[in-house]
Amino acid sequence: MMTTVELPLWLFVLIVLFAAVTFASHFLFPSVRWFFRRRLERAVAQLNERLTRPIEPFKLARRHDMIQRLIYDPEVSEAIVQHANDNDVPENVAFEQARRYAREIVPSFSAFAYFSFGARAARWLATALYNVRTGLNNDQQIQSADPNATVVFVMNHRSNMDYVLVTYLAAQASALSYAVGEWARVWPLSRLIKSMGAYFIRRKSRGALYRAVLARYVRMATEGGVTQAIFPEGGLSVNGKLMPLKKGLLSYVVDGYDPKKRDVVFVPVALNYDRVLEDRVLIAADARGDRRFGVSITVVMAEILRLLWQWIRGRYRKFGTASVVFGPPVSLAALGEDVELDELAETLRDRIQDVMPVPFVPLLCRLFLMSPDPLPDQDLVHEVKAAMPPTRGTRPPLLDQDLRDRVLRAMTDMETRGMVKKVSDTWVMLAEEEALVRFYANSIDDLYPDSIAIGNAARAKS
Repeated sequence: MMTTVELPLWLFVLIVLFAAVTFASHFLFPSVRWFFRRRLERAVAQLNERLTRPIEPFKLARRHDMIQRLIYDPEVSEAIVQHANDNDVPENVAFEQARRYAREIVPSFSAFAYFSFGARAARWLATALYNVRTGLNNDQQIQSADPNATVVFVMNHRSNMDYVLVTYLAAQASALSYAVGEWARVWPLSRLIKSMGAYFIRRKSRGALYRAVLARYVRMATEGGVTQAIFPEGGLSVNGKLMPLKKGLLSYVVDGYDPKKRDVVFVPVALNYDRVLEDRVLIAADARGDRRFGVSITVVMAEILRLLWQWIRGRYRKFGTASVVFGPPVSLAALGEDVELDELAETLRDRIQDVMPVPFVPLLCRLFLMSPDPLPDQDLVHEVKAAMPPTRGTRPPLLDQDLRDRVLRAMTDMETRGMVKKVSDTWVMLAEEEALVRFYANSIDDLYPDSIAIGNAARAKS
């Protein structure tokens, strides 16, 4: 027992290292994880006290546990068997395919990442790029929903800045879980987005197994009370118009709805901008008739450096106004047990359209398309005031001087971008930028039926 044993130094070091790892994994690491888990739970409890809609336990569940729960769900198991039979593959192969889909979809939400980094970064970026305007009743629309209901924000999709704006504005209410497309699956962006609670969707996937896994996850999140945000247009609007709502994600929410359990409340959200960062890329895609948004990373970095240089020199100007307005919520419980999906989609689209904000650049673009003649500078404020819908806008009516200042700023921005030019005492739209002018005017086209068509006819006669 007391015999001395000689060992090579490298072997002794290896044994000590293995012993240390074993001790840590059995005694130290579980204690450390428990310690931080308890701190996290206390931090979330304090955070929930100030949120309008507290973070539900479903959203805080471990990602591994949620993946296991999803792939062993009876509905997914049935889809796995069906997939194996339809494609003549072993069930274990179909099961692994479902597991890959689940790992791709399920997020790894971090309350720390969302509120300590994400929400603050969203606020900084939104206010650095735009003058953010909100609806007068935005807070009331959220607070009017049943506190125990699952809230789903349904938004039109004008820009990738939509994610940033709504995250910033909803941060006082809850943590949003976004449905994001393939563009966000690039590493390391994908890890950051998943930690913010977003889940990826393949918009072009037609596989029954994938749709079954995605549908079941959406229903589980809805049943768990997770506040969600979806863009049912299916992607960015390439022509500026509010497009018909696709029913994929809406159907997953509605099909899993149980009137005896938690209500689901849809909150329509309308977004509009004086300037959409991707406008020319979207216009080019619309002209080609495809949705390939080829943007070089070098171009993006060059634009960022240009803006930084402007800021350093004190010449930086924001991109105008970004407006976000929440419309009256739609409750599934109020619609009854037999919910017509087409009717729900039409109702949500109408409510988004009804509260669509009217920034000055889109309104001025409409005036240029309507007028066959140049617009006199002295008449601009009068024309804008006459054209502004009385019940729209995100702020109380502006005083005449404030209105004139805002109009002149919008005209200056349009002139800088080459959309219009001043000739003597009149403003003229440049013909080569008519597509860009029309892109912005289209965002409020639904508010003025046939008006632009009438304007085009007048221009043609002149």
